[in-house]
Amino acid sequence: MLHYSRLLWATLPLTLAALGAAPTAIAQTNASASTNGEQTPDAVTGSEAESGGEIVVVGSYAESLAAATETKRQAAFGVDAINATDIGKFPAQNVAEALQLVPGVAITRPRGEGLYVSVRGLGPQFQSTLLNGRPVAINDLIENGGANGRQFRFEMLPAEFVSQIDVVKTPTPDMTEGALGGNIDVHTFRPLEVGNKTTLNLRGTYTTLADKVKPNATALTSFENGEGTLGFLIAGQYWEKEVRNDRTYNTGWYLDKFVSALGEGFYTPGRTRPTVETENRKRLSGMVSAQWKPSAEFETTLDVLATRLDVAYDEYGLDIYPDDTSVAGHRPVIVPESVKLDGNTVVAATINDVRFMGTREYSLNRHDLITVGLKQAWNPGRWHVVANANWSYAHSYHPSYAQGTVRSRIQFFAPLTYDASEGYKVAPTISTPTDVLDPANYTLYPFNIAPKNSKDWDTYGRFDVDREMDGFLTKLSAGGEYHWRKRDYWRRDFTVTPAAGTTLTGFAPDGFEQIPFDDFLSGVDGDYPRTWLVPITDVFFDKLFTDAIANAPLTAGDLRASYVVTEETAGGYVRADYGFPVGSVAVTGNVGVRYVHTDQVASGTLTTGTVATPASFPQTFSNWLPSFNLRAELTHDLVARLAASRVLTRPNVTQSAPQISVSTDQPTASGGNPALQPFLATQFDGSLEWYFNRAGSLTGALFYKAMDDYITAQNINVEIPGRGTVLLSTQVNGGNAKVYGAEVAYNQVFTFLPAPFDGLGFQASYTHTSVQADYTAGARPIKDQLIGLSKNSFNVVGFYDKGPLSTRLSYTWRDKYLTGIGSTTQAPTYQAAFGSLDGNFSIRATEQLMFSVEAINIANANTYSYNDRELQFGEINNYGRTILFGVRAQF
Repeated sequence: MLHYSRLLWATLPLTLAALGAAPTAIAQTNASASTNGEQTPDAVTGSEAESGGEIVVVGSYAESLAAATETKRQAAFGVDAINATDIGKFPAQNVAEALQLVPGVAITRPRGEGLYVSVRGLGPQFQSTLLNGRPVAINDLIENGGANGRQFRFEMLPAEFVSQIDVVKTPTPDMTEGALGGNIDVHTFRPLEVGNKTTLNLRGTYTTLADKVKPNATALTSFENGEGTLGFLIAGQYWEKEVRNDRTYNTGWYLDKFVSALGEGFYTPGRTRPTVETENRKRLSGMVSAQWKPSAEFETTLDVLATRLDVAYDEYGLDIYPDDTSVAGHRPVIVPESVKLDGNTVVAATINDVRFMGTREYSLNRHDLITVGLKQAWNPGRWHVVANANWSYAHSYHPSYAQGTVRSRIQFFAPLTYDASEGYKVAPTISTPTDVLDPANYTLYPFNIAPKNSKDWDTYGRFDVDREMDGFLTKLSAGGEYHWRKRDYWRRDFTVTPAAGTTLTGFAPDGFEQIPFDDFLSGVDGDYPRTWLVPITDVFFDKLFTDAIANAPLTAGDLRASYVVTEETAGGYVRADYGFPVGSVAVTGNVGVRYVHTDQVASGTLTTGTVATPASFPQTFSNWLPSFNLRAELTHDLVARLAASRVLTRPNVTQSAPQISVSTDQPTASGGNPALQPFLATQFDGSLEWYFNRAGSLTGALFYKAMDDYITAQNINVEIPGRGTVLLSTQVNGGNAKVYGAEVAYNQVFTFLPAPFDGLGFQASYTHTSVQADYTAGARPIKDQLIGLSKNSFNVVGFYDKGPLSTRLSYTWRDKYLTGIGSTTQAPTYQAAFGSLDGNFSIRATEQLMFSVEAINIANANTYSYNDRELQFGEINNYGRTILFGVRAQF
């Protein structure tokens, strides 16, 4: 195998001919670029070194875009950023949705709101998210048990608290490791940057499917003394949103489920489900920041942020199991003469004795986050010394058993006829001769409650020192940091099995209802169930969840599902900044190396037969991470860059946890592997950037990432006591992958046009990403595919910003991408290409008062997925449009 560390250093003398890094997508106000365009020294080392400092809020989209262009031009490493166009005024409803305008960045939008971020084709777990330059505890989605442990929930950060976000694509050795994709650093407002100001923001959020308006109120006030040496800032927000998502999906297409009738080699659909998912989201957030700067040499900063997000989830589903043989006395049988084939796919058929299940799932998912950071900077002369400390705690849980994931289910068995021959964008024909609205047809299915409790602690300390110098070396820096984090995940599964044949009408004549929606997927064609019966959660809970059930001892399954993982990291770095002329070309940059040592202990419970045994798996790993950045100012307007680095991402916590969680509905399970090693990659980046005027640039980049020890999925059959044989999904090291591509971006304000058209502007960026990969999913070989990687993505933004008017219209699009690698018996799954049209309009009535309206998903686009072939339907999601309107006052 090629030794990538040697490759990195051997290739540093390569030419600067590569096309370059993409420009700042929206805006960045950054002290590293002074008003005369020269980079000013900063007392901070690390990712905050070149990007921290006074935040100059320019108050208009066009002006902030121009400031961003200059900032990128002067930066010492590859960075894109976005920032608030005014105090408490961010250009999107949340941080993730603002980031999607950065070249190379894509987001996921579950139920219509940006949540997770991917950079250059690598998924959310490959990004490192910092808050004011410090790590932050992770809040996980616990609605259905997911608790990955690396991907940050951006909805936990109110956009109105954020002043700037940096996306660093070519790291320096002083930056905290953890990202194969990008280092994302979110900066919040601070008092000495804001001055004496108060901002009030009142908005309503309307979602068309839910047809409800919910309030959003934000207040931010900042104070500094007359000398500008002491400042306090406090902010608070109450935010609420009602969400509805109409969805039809299936769990996959499976091979050889009906061999006796069809022979071998044919795929049929698995569990298929029309469902309406509703959420009521409420977020309460507060922020406090204090700064004391008695002299130019001494500064103390305190940052405190706390957020509570409550997501009340209520789902109405109709589960259809074409191939489920788990219920005694029932076995689906396909009718041979009904089968319609297209290659290896059974696109239409009738199957007898299929289980239909009306389901109601409710949970209150609470996510708490608190983070406290303290920074002390001392800058005597040419020396700069900084100490940083941070403590954060994230807690995701259900407040009570009754608010855990409560699954109430009723069932009947009947023939199923389906037809998917029209492709994945049309809901498949699904019918049965049994009346899904007749309660007399239903019997009870086992009732389940799955409370979960996920805690994450993060403690961080760091010390940096650097000295400015004259000559070839312009600065020498060194530092070290200590980072400790712990994940404690706990889950129980209470299952109550009613007597066989218990009828719905006999058990609870008042315990069911028809779904309260008469327009399910109304914009989607297809002869599909549009209404059905579901249980009423409170009735089933009161009747079935007794004190005896609640106080039952932990089962082996409960013990298997819970785990504790601790991670202790110590790191240090040295960095040298350099500068020298080559003729008329000014060359600057930095080079250095980072060393990081990690001690990990993964603890959980394994079972042998009926015996549960605590197990603990310690392991250590150490890594050297060199990096190099070079910037050459070829002409006054033309800048070239070259960068190389060794980077890592640690496995998701659930991948390392020695736990097994078994599905309550299907013979499947997922489990961790405590022997996993980190993902490692060597990456290269070259760029060329043309700044043709103050408000315009055309830039391009080529990038390459060679990943080794890539973690791949493995599927094996295991015996679980009480459940029999289940398919266990786990992970192993061993795959290799190479990701490479290009970015190009353009932005300009058309100031050369005659008034009033000189307020027009345009932004666009395009990213192409390719992959070479060779690994296996169980016994299934995977070639040239990675989960979450889109080959193509782009965004375009047209805007007008002049006088009291400001308006923007943007379209973001990403190509299809792999979401599930499948196995030898299950087809892979793909998310189809998707684009979103969003808009914003605001008018300033007075210097202090502004009215605005924002629309998201204006075209009411659906999201789609499919399996290995487009005839193998997957998901259709429609979450409607979101409209935000409000008034903002500043004084």
